Amino acid sequence: MSHVIRLQLIGRVTYYIGWIALVCGGLFHLNIGTKLFLAMRLPQRNLLELGVVCFLICIASELRAHALPGNELSIPVKTAA
Repeated sequence: MSHVIRLQLIGRVTYYIGWIALVCGGLFHLNIGTKLFLAMRLPQRNLLELGVVCFLICIASELRAHALPGNELSIPVKTAA
């Protein structure tokens, strides 16, 4: 598995985990399933922090995947003038 594919996979996984954490935080805020999240010891602040960290990791991996040398996406396109 190449570095670019691995970074893009990490980006996708953390993106979806981030959305799940933010949806769970929203449910907690609306008092839906509050007992479940408290039983797992996941207060609303921890869910928000998890979502933010996952999105930061997602952004960093995607930027790193696009900046790797040899990646077709990072090579500027030369146009004929």
